[in-house]
Amino acid sequence: MIHPAWILPRLGKAVRGICLSVLLAGCSNALSGNHASGTQPFAEARESGSAPINAPPILLFSGTGTSRNDVVAIEIILNRNHLAYARVSTEQLNAMNPAQIQAFRLLIVPGGNFVDIGNSLTADATANVRIAVKAGLSYLGICAGGFLAGNLPAPYKSFDLTSGVQFSFYSIEKRGVRKAALRIASADSPALDQYWEDGPELAGWGDTVAKYPDGKPAIVEGFFGNGWVILTGVHPEAPDTWRRGMAFSTPVSASNAFALTLIDAALRRIRMPHY
Repeated sequence: MIHPAWILPRLGKAVRGICLSVLLAGCSNALSGNHASGTQPFAEARESGSAPINAPPILLFSGTGTSRNDVVAIEIILNRNHLAYARVSTEQLNAMNPAQIQAFRLLIVPGGNFVDIGNSLTADATANVRIAVKAGLSYLGICAGGFLAGNLPAPYKSFDLTSGVQFSFYSIEKRGVRKAALRIASADSPALDQYWEDGPELAGWGDTVAKYPDGKPAIVEGFFGNGWVILTGVHPEAPDTWRRGMAFSTPVSASNAFALTLIDAALRRIRMPHY
């Protein structure tokens, strides 16, 4: 767990974000209209106070503090596999009630600056997400989204889907390492080199699906009430352009396929093999 006395001075690093210095060239105009067409239900919901009509199954958070590059990386995988989704901004999520959030089956919170993400949301919004997950919404938290699923110390906001468990940075961050290719071992499949950047070590909650090289949990899964939660400290969705300057022994296609496995398991509430 992160002790408040430890995390507060560390947040100076966190606010720089996990992927803001990474360039994902050529993708800003590469996506078709799935996310744009998903914005209309939010306007209807704000006016009526009801759940969105004909909501797609996946709600992808793209608000303040998220890494634009990571949002795009996730969108590429969703579009490539014909998974319908809607983007939700900070303002939209702040305006949604639990019923409106529960109209979706899965909320994905990507990497970025977990301090800015949490602090841009209202206390009602974080509580409403927690209520929706407890009632049955699935949640996939990637890096910053994993930190936010834990219980950050006040005054920082988080969803607390872990019943009070807090997550620390993976140990190599303490040695000044900010990003790396890490060999991630899974319970029932060959180990893969995965992209890591300032991600959490997910000890103390859930079942361990995959481990960091030192054996600490890199990916975990578990229930929060009736909601199915999967958290990852690494970025299997990372494109090849993020790998520049680092040595990976496994192809990006294998990593991206594993990202799809995580999305599918969260969406369909599948318990993945674990240690």
